[in-house]
Amino acid sequence: MKIRRTLLNIGLCMSAFVWLASPVTAQQQVKVDFSNETIGADPKSFLSVVGIWRIEQEGPKKVLAVDGRQWKEGQSSAGVADKARALYGDRYAEFLDRVQAYAYFPYAVAKDVEDFRNGELGVRFEGISGRIDQGAGILFNLKPNGDYLTIRANPLENNLVLWKFEKGKRSSVKWIRNTPTPTRQWHDLKVRIVGTKVEGYLDGKLYLEHVLAEPVAGRIGLWSKADSYVYFDAFTATPSN
Repeated sequence: MKIRRTLLNIGLCMSAFVWLASPVTAQQQVKVDFSNETIGADPKSFLSVVGIWRIEQEGPKKVLAVDGRQWKEGQSSAGVADKARALYGDRYAEFLDRVQAYAYFPYAVAKDVEDFRNGELGVRFEGISGRIDQGAGILFNLKPNGDYLTIRANPLENNLVLWKFEKGKRSSVKWIRNTPTPTRQWHDLKVRIVGTKVEGYLDGKLYLEHVLAEPVAGRIGLWSKADSYVYFDAFTATPSN
């Protein structure tokens, strides 16, 4: 309860959070382009819930970076209480409890999609550095209580894993080894969801298939872990008809 009160006080001391875009329906495709973003600033299209997320320059283009070089265990993003309230209204306190439990894992939530159920989620990523991890994942099925699923690749481990985060605990659902993912190179990660079936693709190749106990429904975003320093670009959410 002490942690929860601390988080609430941090959020209440921050200036009121302003939602920058109205969520679209799950039937519309969302494409995130960072070209008009401000270098060094928080992204306009994502809410950073855990970790440090900002816009950076990578060659001729702008990208979204998760910077774990300053990572500290248990560190949530600034103003997390206001951000939780923006996402889930009156249920934000329950969401905050889960955020603290999962604070080892940075993630950012896409603002423009309230409820994604069926279709494809995709992103390009490049692992830059990280001694513990260089995790790059797509978060989905995010619930108002803070539980979620993620499929993540990792250039340090060359594997693709479907993780479940539930009631403050993480557990692996499906683990695929021998998925070549060289660091300092761009890769394509894609998740395809059809009801309870989830497929994970890396660089266009289907590696992971799993059937969940329940259909997917909830918010979506990007995910990482610990000291990972990773670039993300070209995030897309394409619902199926």
